[in-house]
Amino acid sequence: MISGSSNGDLNDPVNKVSIRNFASKCKALSAIFLLLILISCENDIEVIKAFSQDTLMPRQSLIDAGIVYTDSGRIQMRITAPEIHYFDEGSEQYTEFPYGVLAEFFDRYENVESQLSSKYAIYYTDKDLWEAKDSVVVINQAGEILNTEQLFWDERNQIIYSNSFVKVTRPDEVIMGEGFEADETFTRWKIKKIQGTIYIRDEQ
Repeated sequence: MISGSSNGDLNDPVNKVSIRNFASKCKALSAIFLLLILISCENDIEVIKAFSQDTLMPRQSLIDAGIVYTDSGRIQMRITAPEIHYFDEGSEQYTEFPYGVLAEFFDRYENVESQLSSKYAIYYTDKDLWEAKDSVVVINQAGEILNTEQLFWDERNQIIYSNSFVKVTRPDEVIMGEGFEADETFTRWKIKKIQGTIYIRDEQ
């Protein structure tokens, strides 16, 4: 016969206290674990809500797009862009050009009168207002070149303007300053605060 002894008797009062303590600790740990899960889930929900509020999905998107605007059958403007996104949720409708845009403007004979390019642009539908940002370049029919980092085109008032630093390059000079205003075709223009002029010599 092989005899042996157990580590403890379950009826022993000391062991009963130990078992009760162990059970209490398990309950406490389970409660803490459940609380952490609830907090984690709540945080995840808040993150999802915040993400949903900050990230609007476009109603329509175009890739490698080209749009032609006409009036009475005559081409007025042609826009090309890698991506165009239309948004109409919320209080404001707008069209976004996140990877840049090239806009060409035509005269009544459908010759290119001026062109605008930038690395980002947005059009606010309700305001009839364009905003071009990042490496904005405008070239008119006379070959004058405007460089700036931000430019607005107000369709209602038929003007383009900027409150940023601008540089206008002409065949014989480069004019720099702050603030700019011109007509839509960049034919008549002025720099509000001229900061300097560099004259270009003709080497020929």
